[in-house]
Amino acid sequence: MRTRLRVCVPAALLACYVLLSCATEHEVSKGEKLQSPDSDIKVMRNYTEPDVRRPKPATQRKMAKKTGHQRVSMGPRSDISCTRLGGICQPHRYICQGRYLEDKCSGAKTRQCCTPVGAWTVFCAGHHKNRVRACDVHGCGTFNSRRGNKLHKAVDLVCDDYGIVNTPFSGSLAGPVSRRDPAGNTFDGVKLLNDVYCVKIFNIRPYRYIGPAVQGEALGYLLPLQERFSGITSHLELQMCDGNDPSPFI
Repeated sequence: MRTRLRVCVPAALLACYVLLSCATEHEVSKGEKLQSPDSDIKVMRNYTEPDVRRPKPATQRKMAKKTGHQRVSMGPRSDISCTRLGGICQPHRYICQGRYLEDKCSGAKTRQCCTPVGAWTVFCAGHHKNRVRACDVHGCGTFNSRRGNKLHKAVDLVCDDYGIVNTPFSGSLAGPVSRRDPAGNTFDGVKLLNDVYCVKIFNIRPYRYIGPAVQGEALGYLLPLQERFSGITSHLELQMCDGNDPSPFI
């Protein structure tokens, strides 16, 4: 019995040693295959690698502040634009003997510039005032008077043939203008404007068409109309560029 034990115990220990050696060699060979760059085996890791890629820049959105009211435009900071025209700033609900002009007064939009009647000088030299042409055989010279099937969107001021025509207000000459009536007659003139007014003056021959013009200086002379229109009252034709009535200014 003792002899069997002496033989079996060393044999068992030897078998365990052989098994452990085989297991160790197997693990070593497996690790080498995992580290080999030529291996086609993909190793799945059980942990998450940190994302080293550059993060995408966040899209910036323009934040628009919502308000319950519309943006209010700022008007002039003073009333000088009105006072230099001889006007006065007041609420537009008040009666103005002349004409109201917008965007010439500081403060609320309800404050507007009231310009006086006759803000312009006399057009025709030798006349004490601007006199509107009365009705004759060729029509009337008032604003909106009937001209055939149309309305006369201008005012005719009585002048003498070849008489000097003065500049009604200071501004700039903006070139020649002309118009044609239904009968095919052409009327030449010049445009005069500044920051407030813009007019076209017909039936005159200006001394120049471009450049600055000072109120009261000679602008040109009246062209005679009697040669083409017998019995007509000699006059110049005054037209606002926006088609409004120029009567409050003359």
